[in-house]
Amino acid sequence: MSASAVMDTYARFPISLTRGRGVWVWDSNGKRYLDCVAGIAVCTLGHSDGRLKRALSRQLGKLQHVSNLYRIPEQEELAAAITASSCLDRVFFCNSGAEANEAAIKLARKHGHTVRGIATGDGKAPLILTAQASFHGRTLAAVTATGQPKYHQGFEPMVQGFRYFPYNDTAAFEALLATCEVEGPRVAAVLLEPIQGEGGVHPGNRAFFRRVRELCDAHNILLIFDEVQIGVGRSGQLWGYEQLGVEPDAITLAKGLGGGIPIGALAVKASVDHFRPGEHASTFGGNPFACRAGLTVLAELERRDLLSHVQRMGALLQELLAQLVSRHPTLLEGVRGWGLLQGLVLREEAPSAPDIVKAAMEQGLLLVPAGPRVVRFVPPLVIQPRHLRLAVDRLERALVSLGR
Repeated sequence: MSASAVMDTYARFPISLTRGRGVWVWDSNGKRYLDCVAGIAVCTLGHSDGRLKRALSRQLGKLQHVSNLYRIPEQEELAAAITASSCLDRVFFCNSGAEANEAAIKLARKHGHTVRGIATGDGKAPLILTAQASFHGRTLAAVTATGQPKYHQGFEPMVQGFRYFPYNDTAAFEALLATCEVEGPRVAAVLLEPIQGEGGVHPGNRAFFRRVRELCDAHNILLIFDEVQIGVGRSGQLWGYEQLGVEPDAITLAKGLGGGIPIGALAVKASVDHFRPGEHASTFGGNPFACRAGLTVLAELERRDLLSHVQRMGALLQELLAQLVSRHPTLLEGVRGWGLLQGLVLREEAPSAPDIVKAAMEQGLLLVPAGPRVVRFVPPLVIQPRHLRLAVDRLERALVSLGR
């Protein structure tokens, strides 16, 4: 690859993608790849979707940006669509998942101060409890919320006010909460992914989440779900919390909401809508162009009945991967996930997830690691059975090519 003026912040794979259509992308040499990454769970409707192109072209002919100094009709409409289809009542728009989580962290701190009466000073600042192996973004507060020390290294001191516990571990959560609250109110919020994506594709346990909800209710603690990766239909339900049988007080969204156009959101119940004018803002957040993308994605999910489709495709992908595991039991341990967020779990004897992803690329298949021992599938939600069968076939050829 030639020298680049772009900062070296990514360990990029050595291909340049130049165009796409549906579930396919092409590189600068004309090679075609079956895309089971979708921009890391972003391209909900696939690449170059006709409806999205037409909607955005029309929007560009009207208005793309005006700022939040004024009411924005497309923003009002998208907020109404999100609240009408969820348990939430109000929405703040930003540009990314990390920004959405930053907004949630600020909301949690204000809740801690104004609702729980947590005073600052004497080591009694509000605390936010998050899970080990979580991932919440790369800004300083969001990466502190991320329960993976490797993301903290080199950026210390981290933001104060976070404590961690093992995901899905009810006893550990109860013990941490009790320890934090032994001298009075300290915990402002619990921030959890309904399913951990970057941390290895670990689905939430319903009993664990029910207990967390009970304890948050008992202590008047905010329960916030990071749905940046699983929200907007990827689980087979519109919202990830629907898989768990509990309602959060707030959720954060991004990735699939814009179908490839940057947009993020914090959606909250009216009872925890604590922000007042001037307390939080975004120049680009909720602009007409990004909101038109979000409106189009939500409309297409309904028009094409994509939630039912994702349920069927998710079940098929799990079945195909389970069959692959049965054919390669010395390399593969199992499969786990929801809908079209699935993780193939590797045994210690197997090549690493990054090595398998590279080998799959040689076979014309794009995948993404979720840690060193999990290969993640997050394809466009429009993927078809023939594509999934082809993907697993190419993955198997990649495994064989590694000679183990």
